[in-house]
Amino acid sequence: MSAQVDLKIRKVFSNPREALEGRWPCRRKMDPRLEGYVKSIVDEVKRRGDLAIMDFTKKFDGVELTPGGIRVSKDDIREAYEKVDGRQVTAIESVKARIEAVERRILESANLSIEFDGLVIRNRTKPLKSVGCYIPGGGASYPSTLVMAVTPAKVAGVPHILVCSPPGIDGEVSPLTLVAADLCGVDEVYRVGGAQAIAAMAYGTESIRRVDKIVGPGNRYVTAAKVIVSKDVAIDVPAGPSEVMILADDLADPEIVALDMISQAEHGADSIAILVTTSRELVDKVCKRLESFVQGIPRSSIVAESLSKNGLIYVCENLDEGISFVNAFAPEHLEIILPEPLKVAEGVTSAGLILIGSDTPVSASDYYLGTNHILPTGGFGKIYSGLSVLDFVRRYHTVECSKDGLRDVMGIVRTLALAEGLPNHASAVEARFRRGV
Repeated sequence: MSAQVDLKIRKVFSNPREALEGRWPCRRKMDPRLEGYVKSIVDEVKRRGDLAIMDFTKKFDGVELTPGGIRVSKDDIREAYEKVDGRQVTAIESVKARIEAVERRILESANLSIEFDGLVIRNRTKPLKSVGCYIPGGGASYPSTLVMAVTPAKVAGVPHILVCSPPGIDGEVSPLTLVAADLCGVDEVYRVGGAQAIAAMAYGTESIRRVDKIVGPGNRYVTAAKVIVSKDVAIDVPAGPSEVMILADDLADPEIVALDMISQAEHGADSIAILVTTSRELVDKVCKRLESFVQGIPRSSIVAESLSKNGLIYVCENLDEGISFVNAFAPEHLEIILPEPLKVAEGVTSAGLILIGSDTPVSASDYYLGTNHILPTGGFGKIYSGLSVLDFVRRYHTVECSKDGLRDVMGIVRTLALAEGLPNHASAVEARFRRGV
């Protein structure tokens, strides 16, 4: 018989402003102790290269690497296929195909032409030259995150993509992660994790080449390292512990609500699961099911710790109050389980991903709905978007003007140029209409 798990989830009946204190923009600065510690790791990798990578891997992962063992070999990848089953390979291929289809449509929409009055403006994209993807690992395996990070880069046409992922206690990167990397066309995989991996991708070592942009989620040390190196290399969204907020009323199925909260809580003790509702009846039913479920599910101790530490049920006076809290919190995932959910969603200005209706669970979006699960957390949904193909391209315009089109704009150009004290700007346009030019 399994041990009883103690679950304590906080309930509030007025706006929980304290829940916003640790989120952007209320907290803009990094913990100075964390920043100093991570910066020392980054500086050490910059100074000592592979030697620092090997020392930190031994210290943090308990694995002794050799210079030749930092990079995963082709033989390692071939052996990884022997350790996974066909259904897993098929699942990875299916997720990749769906993400590809969505990202291709996004890229197509970004390449467009606008014509008017003798003028043609073309919006075009070019891929970045190199990208480094951080994939969490060690004691876990996240092949879906690799697909989410790498596939949009491949669709964008990035010619060189490398992956860093921490090794397990056996010294190896998860076989599923390696298979996913191979299926997605990754050029190089390194058995390196933590802040040291971010530093290596940002500045390069003897084994790991420097990249132009670093993407992918990680723990607070990884996130801190990305922020620290961001002055020298581009990074993606600040992606930390997983978050779900559920906006629901008394018509919502309490079992579904409870299980969706549990599904995100099982990511780890720092995960956040919040229910916002106008219904005290729903609250009572959800709490009873949470208490019941958590006693007999896998990872129950992690779920209980997460819900007790970061779980919240907010009973608000009305829906407008609930939406206001959603926008202030800016959750990574927002489920709307209400009548007319699309109409409610129109009032949401800040969320990484909005899931509409009772049959669009966050756990499905984590894997196979076609949306990317690398999303802004910590309140950064106010200013960042989820990862997409557009994060791996540089966008630019070409503009082409006919003689008549230039003549039409000449007067406005002259007016503004003279107003700004730049008469030669006007002359450069007018010269094209002088005799013989």
